[in-house]
Amino acid sequence: MADYTLYYWPLPFRGQFIRSVLAHVGGDWDEVAMEELFALKKEDPATQPVPYMGPPVLTDHAAEVSLAQTQAILAYLGDKYDLMPKDAVRAALTHKVIADANDVLYEMTLYNGAQMWTATSWKDYQPRLARWMEIFEVTGRRHNLTEADGYLLGTETPGIADFTAAILWGTMTAKFPSLRPMLEDTAPAIAGLADRIGALPEQVALRQRSDEAYGDEWCSGQIEASLRAVL
Repeated sequence: MADYTLYYWPLPFRGQFIRSVLAHVGGDWDEVAMEELFALKKEDPATQPVPYMGPPVLTDHAAEVSLAQTQAILAYLGDKYDLMPKDAVRAALTHKVIADANDVLYEMTLYNGAQMWTATSWKDYQPRLARWMEIFEVTGRRHNLTEADGYLLGTETPGIADFTAAILWGTMTAKFPSLRPMLEDTAPAIAGLADRIGALPEQVALRQRSDEAYGDEWCSGQIEASLRAVL
């Protein structure tokens, strides 16, 4: 049996944050088939391994624990593998980075696909997307992050905040290359961080596996189709 089981859609979306950390620490994980994922999602909360509404869910078999919600899972892995800052302020900022990343994904999918992008709505959204990039950039700059060096919260080694930022912006701009110039202009230090994290051997291998498994898909469905149409 693998060390972990990840319950998530076959996409490089929220689940990719978790895959990235597991790859970094050398974790061995399985992912369930879509049929099992759908079946578990529909179960009564009382019979689920952890009561939850939607994936991701991660089961740590050695600890006999299952967790839902991206932020909770990343915090757990961060504590377990010493990827969370020791001081309270940077730990809180790590949680903020994860929450910000989730907000960006929520907005980029127009509230999990509640609406579809149009040329007008996408144009109107550009200043807000640029502001999100700037928020990450300023966070890093305040902790001495540069285009060529450093980490998001000024740690000596990459942590949960770095993998979160790198997966958010690196994956998004890889799947939608027309967004890369905007990231480089607005948040050059974040672009550099994403590139450095992405160049780590474990992350290169993960990206290759993900590209083979998921192709060009990012969030999938009609919402991705509408996003590609306006881009």
